[in-house]
Formats: sequence, structure tokens, C-alpha cells
Amino acid sequence: MAKANVKRVQEKRANLSVVQDNPIKTTAYNDINLKKWKDYPDIKTDTFWQFPTRLKDSGHSNEYHGNYIPQIAQQLYQRYTKKNDIVLDMFFGSGTSGIEAINENRRCIGVELKQELVDSVSQKFTQKQLVTDVNIICGDSASDEIVDKIQARLDVMGEEKAQLLILHPPYDDIIKFSDKKEDLSNCESTEQFYDLFEKVAKNGYNLLEKGRFAGLIIGDSYKYSEVQPLGFECMQRMKNIGFKLKSIIVKDIHGNERAKGKTANLWRYRALAGGFSIFQHEYIFIFQKI
Repeated sequence: MAKANVKRVQEKRANLSVVQDNPIKTTAYNDINLKKWKDYPDIKTDTFWQFPTRLKDSGHSNEYHGNYIPQIAQQLYQRYTKKNDIVLDMFFGSGTSGIEAINENRRCIGVELKQELVDSVSQKFTQKQLVTDVNIICGDSASDEIVDKIQARLDVMGEEKAQLLILHPPYDDIIKFSDKKEDLSNCESTEQFYDLFEKVAKNGYNLLEKGRFAGLIIGDSYKYSEVQPLGFECMQRMKNIGFKLKSIIVKDIHGNERAKGKTANLWRYRALAGGFSIFQHEYIFIFQKI
């Protein structure tokens, strides 16, 4: 064998040895060391999630009705982001995504329709965090203008796109969050709700980095004596946009809702009288931008 060929074979073997000796193996979208995959027992990989109580420490509180529980953010961040990645939340609400971004060493851009809520939630972060780690934008997530505003924040944070998209919209008109016509909880019909949601999801899709993930957190509603399958229709709207569906997770909401026990007997009576079932779950749909 020629000396040059021998040298190339030796170099190839040396490089292979370095790769094999590397104690860390991760994906392109998280920090989980796959060579030590047994060391992550708290990370869920099944399709049924149960959390007995809502997390109320580490900066979280339960003063705002309708926010999703922090444990969902913890799971999504660990599975689908790396440290310092940017999470884009198009329905920021009381700031769960931002608080957990700080706790998990991620960054966050949140869009919230109500200025008073933006002002209130901003108090949960330090002035430094509001500059470097959490950007809150007051605006309509379904509008064309919001894309430019979010892009400007991404530019300031040194990224072209976000690395994770969070969508936790109102569940149609179950809870009225404001009197603004742009609010999805004020839509004149469920069909209009779907259409506005699709606009929000499309904006999020365009602002998400290729190959990265999106999480849709939503439940169904009961209207006009029948179930409105909000979850599956919104799921389909996201697939129509171009997202690839990766997981359908059913989350048990028992113990995570405020004041549920006070009306449990009333709802049981109504269910028996009306022939329907009481919702005990919501969905977490996981998508990937291909």
C-alpha cells in the first residue's frame, strides 16, 4: 500500500476513534445526551400525561385563569430546544412560557393582545431579563404587522428564526379574555375562530426555523348540544399550513383546573341529563416544520 494511502487510513481510523470515544451524542434540536438516555426519567415520551397539581413555585402563580401548566413548558423545552434557544409564544397570556424559559436557560418572545396584561406580566421579570431573555410584544398574533415586530426582536436577539413555537389559544368562546374584536375568544362563530387561529399558526410557521418543532395546547368545547372538536380541527389547519404531525398527546386535566370541584356535581347531573361526557382532558399536538 502506498504511503499516502496508509496515512489516510490511519487518519480515518483516528477520527473514528475520536467519534466513538465522544461521551456526548445529541440531536440537532435538544441537549439530551442519547448515550445516557436512561438518565432522563422525568422526560415524558408517552402519549398520556398526568400531573397531579399545577406547579406554583419558581416564579409561577395561578392568578390568571386559562394559562397552561408550567410542566408542559418544561417537557417541551427539554425535548425540543437547546440552551439559549428562542421560544416564540403567540398567545403569551400570563407569561408561563417566558418564566419557564428563564428557569430552563432559554429565551422567549411572547405576543399578547392586551396592553394591561403585558404591563402586568412584565413585572415578573427583571429589567435585564426583559432586554436579553424575554421580549413581550403587545399586538395581534393573526395580523401581518406582527411578523415584522417579531422579526425585529429576533434580529436584536441574534437569530433569524425561533427554535420552538408555542400555541395555546383560547378554546373558542369558553372564556372571554377581553372585549377586543381581534381576540379569538370573541369570534362570531367557531368557523371564524378556526380561520383566525390558522392565520396565527401561519405567522408562527413563517417565523420558525426549519426542522424545529411546534406545540399546540388546546381542548375541545361543547356548544349547541354537541362537541366542537377544536383540537383536531386546529391540528388539521396546522397540517394544511405545512407542519408535519409528530405526536398527539392526551393530558389529564384533573387537578389542574381552578374551582373544578365546586361544580363537579352540577356538571355530572348535566352530563346524565344531556347525554354528553365531562371533559377530563386536553391535547398537546407536536409538529415539526420540514
